[in-house]
Amino acid sequence: MRTLLQDVRYAARSLRRNPGFAVVALLTLALGIGANSAIFSVISGVLLRPLPYEEGERLVRLEQYASMPGMDHTGISVQELRDYREGTRALSGLVEYHSLWFTLLDRGVPERVQAGVVSWDFFEVLGVEPILGRTFLPSENREGAEPVLVLGHEFWRTRFGGDPGVIGRTVEMNDQVHTIVGVLPPLPDYPGNNDVWVPWYACPFRTGDVWTGYRDWRALQVFGRLRPGTTIERARADVARVAGAMFAEHPEAYPDGEGFGATVVPLREELTRTARPVFLVLFGMAGFVLLIACANVANLTLARMSGREQELAVRSALGASRGRLTRQLLTESALLAVAGGALGLLVAVYATDLLAAFAARFTPRAGEVAVDGRVLLFTLGVSVATGVAIGLVSAVLFGRSVESSLREGGGHATAGAGRQRIRSALVAAQLAGTFMLLIGAGLMIQSFLKLQRVDPGFDPEHVLTMRIDLDWSSYLADDDRREFYRRLLEKVGALPGVVSAGLAGYVPLGGGVPSIPFQIAGRPVPEGGIRPRTDHQVVSPGYFETLHIPLLRGRTFTARDHEDATDVVVISRSLARRYWGDENPIGARMSGDGEHWATVVGVVGDVKQEELAGEVVDQVYIALSESPPTGAHLMIRTTANPTSVARQAIAAVHSIDPRQPVAFVRTLEEVRGESIAAPRLTTVLLGLFGALALAISVAGIAGLIAFTVGQRTQELGIRIALGAEPGRVLWMVARRAVAMVAVGLGAGAAGALALSRFIAGWLYDVSPTDPGTFIGVSLALLAAAMLAAYAPARRATRIDPVTALRSE
Repeated sequence: MRTLLQDVRYAARSLRRNPGFAVVALLTLALGIGANSAIFSVISGVLLRPLPYEEGERLVRLEQYASMPGMDHTGISVQELRDYREGTRALSGLVEYHSLWFTLLDRGVPERVQAGVVSWDFFEVLGVEPILGRTFLPSENREGAEPVLVLGHEFWRTRFGGDPGVIGRTVEMNDQVHTIVGVLPPLPDYPGNNDVWVPWYACPFRTGDVWTGYRDWRALQVFGRLRPGTTIERARADVARVAGAMFAEHPEAYPDGEGFGATVVPLREELTRTARPVFLVLFGMAGFVLLIACANVANLTLARMSGREQELAVRSALGASRGRLTRQLLTESALLAVAGGALGLLVAVYATDLLAAFAARFTPRAGEVAVDGRVLLFTLGVSVATGVAIGLVSAVLFGRSVESSLREGGGHATAGAGRQRIRSALVAAQLAGTFMLLIGAGLMIQSFLKLQRVDPGFDPEHVLTMRIDLDWSSYLADDDRREFYRRLLEKVGALPGVVSAGLAGYVPLGGGVPSIPFQIAGRPVPEGGIRPRTDHQVVSPGYFETLHIPLLRGRTFTARDHEDATDVVVISRSLARRYWGDENPIGARMSGDGEHWATVVGVVGDVKQEELAGEVVDQVYIALSESPPTGAHLMIRTTANPTSVARQAIAAVHSIDPRQPVAFVRTLEEVRGESIAAPRLTTVLLGLFGALALAISVAGIAGLIAFTVGQRTQELGIRIALGAEPGRVLWMVARRAVAMVAVGLGAGAAGALALSRFIAGWLYDVSPTDPGTFIGVSLALLAAAMLAAYAPARRATRIDPVTALRSE
């Protein structure tokens, strides 16, 4: 221990004597280690941390699916849940979940809250204990029970100020007074981002005839636990057995051609399904940054070793063993790396919020991202490993004999050709890694730029949108909802600066548009065939005009459509082309159930409802007056800044019903921006990795050329004295940089071609082997390398021959 402390003190003194080297190496290592620690904090919080549920590895989600596009998750009906509960032997405690919007009236201010509607034992099955109060009792899931609710942790903290005395307090939700009985701990926003939780009996739809009476009314999510000793494979086989019997017993609900099936998915896998590949790729790229940083610091260390060879040789001659000197070198590099790791940890801490926001696009576990003990240990381990690796490079290359080093004398020992080749190889390796990262960043930038130019099928400029969820306990009748929407459009349309207004069940690019089966009159589906499906959207008159969705044929909706005996629909161009080709679909009849038919009265342009990068999906539009929903998005086109009319529009809502909340007030441009937030953040991260790697590599090239000039001062001075032209001397020095770039680009191009396939799924309308990107990055990297080499090479042309000769 005394020897170790002596080595540490000596290493610290040595680094203080070389502040330039120490600062550059510290910053390089801090950036490399910090990038890895930051990404690892996401990996740790999302992929490695155990689920915040008791025995979370046994939790599963029961899923039903169909083979048709967009039917990966069909949901589960009340009748199907009953069959699974009675038939499965591998799962215990099957519980249900769905979500419902309530209007919370507290302190006289209406507020829209999302409620998770669950089985009474939902939290018991998940293994969640409340931090205050209790969860639900069996007696609270039946008719006549006192209305109760449990608060989500974030809602309790923000809405009630984290008041521990909230238990027993009453609040009015919709038309009932609910008693708060519990507060949950912090949990992932899964299965939904719920503010409050209520027993399923509090939902009138769940207890209604439609939900309970129709096997194909699939609106529930179902969760359960593997019984002790049961594997996931056995559970899947057991669920498939129950589902097979259910499909055979009710063939009318499961047409053969639609490929219905059922399985179970571990909850841990469900929560990280889309996040895992993204985070692992980013972690690999951060690893490249660290390797580039290590190579750069190793190069700096080798340059410093050239000036210390005589010192180390003298220490060896005075009795220091090879092992003792090696330990000293390892101590110095480890001390430097640990200090760099400490700075890198600060980088990780400051990047946590950005990375948590990024992770939230892929997983509900983003709230668990933090710099914790696991991240600290990772950072320490990476720092020590980095220091040992750099120290070993120095120790291995220190192989000169004492006599050879002493004979060089004068403090001007020149590095041998072997060491020069190693330093050049390290720089070439940096350039290869940098090229690969820049290719990834370049492809993502190109993809994102093309994504921004995608036509969504509507004009988002100067459009304000807000969500209005009617109190379903006060607006049970269609006529009540229809009258509210009619009055709302009338009042909003009269506001100053409003050009037009419309209502829709879903906002474009907001996702969530449901898909329904349909059939066309005169075109029966063959027995056993697959029924075609289409997304369906409920809209009001004025919707297409407000969003500037072009009318291609026929007409759109009018205020009189619901008064006519015939139901009408408007279809999208893609649906018209798919099923009618060049024929005119106006007048054709369509049905969703084979009993109620609607006439096609218009064809409109295609709209991107889910995401800009997705394919255009067939759409059928239903008149809102014919089927008024309990919730809709109000869209207002204005001549001025849309946010300037937001307050007036909200006042118009409250003038009709003062108890009606308004939520998600934003512009349609903000909705469009939100829809591409994930690729934007991914592009930013890859761009940062590429820029970081480029900066480190450029510094490495400049350092190597400067060192080379210093080593060749006498030679270059003689050449200049003998009449060598400055341009020839400049090229003599710079060509080494050209050679390193050529080798680095060659190796980097091969690696980029192999690795670009890992980000192919992130690209939009860009090939992972895009020639333009490869050529552009090659030229940019070559230019950067030449600029880095120019300054030290230029200094070589200004060497004074007399001074150079006198220095010897």
